[in-house]
Amino acid sequence: MRTQATISGSELLLGVIAIRLAVLAVAGWSLTLLPRQVRNGEIACVPAVAEQTEARTTPKSSLLAGDPAFNDMLRHD
Repeated sequence: MRTQATISGSELLLGVIAIRLAVLAVAGWSLTLLPRQVRNGEIACVPAVAEQTEARTTPKSSLLAGDPAFNDMLRHD
């Protein structure tokens, strides 16, 4: 039988490791039990929104139609 009530350093270290492992196990199981988030399959830039913004802009042909630098820029884009 043990007569000393003190705990050694290795016992303390093993106790801390056991507690940390138990916390990690509980946290991992709780994360697996949570419901999954519904992911939206659409990309960030939705094509319908992009088409709406293009429809609101003025046509490129009417913008600075007489400016040769602008026409050159449109050709190279």
